[in-house]
Amino acid sequence: MAYQRGSLRVVSRKGGDVWMLRYRLNTADGSRKENTLPVGLFRDFPTEKAAWREVDRLGLLVRINSEESGTRIRFDALAEYYLKADFGEDAARPKSANTIPIVEHYVRDYLIARWGSELASDIRPLEIQGWLKSLHTDNGLAWTTVSKIRGLMHRVYKVGILHERVDRNPVEHVETRAKSLYRAVVITPQQTLVILNKLTNPLHRTLVLTCAATALRASEIISLRWSDILWSDGQIRISKRWAKGEDGETKTAASNGYVPMHPVLAQYLKEWRAQSPYSKVNDFVFPSLLKDGKVPIWASTFVQDHLRPAAIGAGVELTKGQRFGLHNLRHSLSNWLVNKAKVEPKTVQGILRHSKIQTTLDLYTQDDSDEKQAAQGAFLSAVGLGSRLVQ
Repeated sequence: MAYQRGSLRVVSRKGGDVWMLRYRLNTADGSRKENTLPVGLFRDFPTEKAAWREVDRLGLLVRINSEESGTRIRFDALAEYYLKADFGEDAARPKSANTIPIVEHYVRDYLIARWGSELASDIRPLEIQGWLKSLHTDNGLAWTTVSKIRGLMHRVYKVGILHERVDRNPVEHVETRAKSLYRAVVITPQQTLVILNKLTNPLHRTLVLTCAATALRASEIISLRWSDILWSDGQIRISKRWAKGEDGETKTAASNGYVPMHPVLAQYLKEWRAQSPYSKVNDFVFPSLLKDGKVPIWASTFVQDHLRPAAIGAGVELTKGQRFGLHNLRHSLSNWLVNKAKVEPKTVQGILRHSKIQTTLDLYTQDDSDEKQAAQGAFLSAVGLGSRLVQ
């Protein structure tokens, strides 16, 4: 087999324009096959001459003419290829608009920043594990974040193996801690009522009531139009979420569906629609009045200016910097339904639209101290000590 020298071209990607080395493979049967290799970002190599120097520095011409091609690629080139393969138009698993910039940040600002200049096949597992630990001990990253970075590095190599850029995955046996220490602040129905009473603006009050009763995600609830409120069916349709200033796909396939709308909630929504200056079928249910209803209300601003102060006024103990927002209403509903109302977890899973019931139980339902004490009391009664008081 023989390779041509190849040519350079610029290809637009979400992370920026990328130089690609295109070459043709002449096979033994006389046929030709085109292939490409990533060289680097256009912003780093603004001229073709600079790009060719990078080709020479990476040894790509030697590589494409070598029988061992694919085993000596540099990590930065492998990572950029991963972003192209896993996030481009041909990606097998499309990513949401919110996910793409986060992944690109982790890949470029952590993985490429540390390993970019090294040959991907020379990076050793123990080196990776030591670096990941230092991200927590020296950089202060939470273990859950470190675990995400480890997972992305594993994926970079996995895609590289699939496309025959590398032949092994050094991350395979690297371990990190993944358990989160975060516990969401949950509020009681009584505190929810106090919060509602402190919100004098009907838009704000209806937004919180709807979120508290349906457990919709913030991005889902602000994307609602009046056409999504199915009055006769007693349901709210969830088919999109607001991301980057426009409608985007739901977080997961399981998120795309319907949530129940009780007649009481429906009545409050009808009353709000009668007051809203934007009540047409395609208008936002919770519009930004400052933007003439062209976009929905800005969730983070609403939380900072209205929801958080109302929660503190309702007796919710929040320390400075402690996370609290619309998502806490989602946690609170799940927690109350399972622990207090004794609703079947499978039903709660359906309301929250989780693909796995374990997510509902592990992340959205906290231990109930009253329930644990009652369970202990039942045991003591069974022993025969239930009526005895501590002296």
